[in-house]
This record gives sequence, C-alpha cells and structure tokens, in this order.
Amino acid sequence: MMKAQVLVDMDGVLADVYRQFIRMEKQESGIGLQVQDLYGKPESQAFPSYEKHVRSRGFFSTAPLMADSVEGLRYLNDAYKVLIVSSATEFPDSLSEKQKWLQTYYPFITWQQMIFCGCKDSIRGDIMIDDHLRNLHTFEGKKVLFTQPHNIYIEDDRFQRVMNWREIMDLL
Repeated sequence: MMKAQVLVDMDGVLADVYRQFIRMEKQESGIGLQVQDLYGKPESQAFPSYEKHVRSRGFFSTAPLMADSVEGLRYLNDAYKVLIVSSATEFPDSLSEKQKWLQTYYPFITWQQMIFCGCKDSIRGDIMIDDHLRNLHTFEGKKVLFTQPHNIYIEDDRFQRVMNWREIMDLL
C-alpha cells in the first residue's frame, strides 16, 4: 500500500521564526517584544523591521528549531511520504540557507524531499501542515493548521488546529 503524502511547511512549523524575529528586533532596536502582544497580527505588522530581517543574510540559516520538531518530523518521515514545502523564492537568499538548515537539523530528510517554491497551490498531497491559511485554503487534502501568533484567533472548521509537534504526533 502506498504511504500518504504529508506536506510540511518550514517557517513557523519546523523553524521558530517568531523567536528569530523577536531576537533580532531586540538586538537591533532594544525593543523586547512579547509573544502575546503579537496575537492576531501578520508577521509584517508584528515586527517593525520584518522586511529587513527576513531579507537579511543568515535569517533562515540561524532560525531556532520548533520544540519537538526533530522527533516529530522523524516520526512522520517513518510513517508517511514527507515533503518539506517552503515558499522560498520570494527571498532568494533563503534557498541555500533553508536547504543547509534542513540538512543540519533533519539529516534524515533527503534533497528529493525538499520543495522550494513561490506558491504552494500546485503542490499535491494527502495532508498539509502549515501556519498560513493562504496555503491551506487551496489545498484539497486534510488541512492541519499549526498555531502561531498570527493565526491564534482564527476559528475555521475546515482546518484541524494543532498547538505543537506533540499534537501532530498524536493526530497522525
């Protein structure tokens, strides 16, 4: 029997970009942002220097891991056909950084399992795990919304919400 194909987002699901933005904002401006103050705001509004930071060399290569993501992704990779799908072409420097980051922290994910694209709506699978609704809206399979501050207030029965990687492992 063929394994179900699971599409896993990178930023906000594997990589803790909120921690990265908060750290960079503190270093640059001295402003200590609190996660709860960012609830309901898109990243571009939540972080004063969003554009500068997301386009800076090293942003993606030094992003911290989401808690339990290595164990969780290994679990999924053993049980399913996993593809890492990341909207990376908007930030050209991110392509090589994201690939090296994945190879460093998830060495069991091969280069054939990495899809770096501009828009995820042409990527097919059975299950998608993502923190952005724009990616889940066009997906035809099971939709898993990974909770992040920008989506915390969204209530929608079309998505199954998870708070962390432990919940993903329990769900799948």
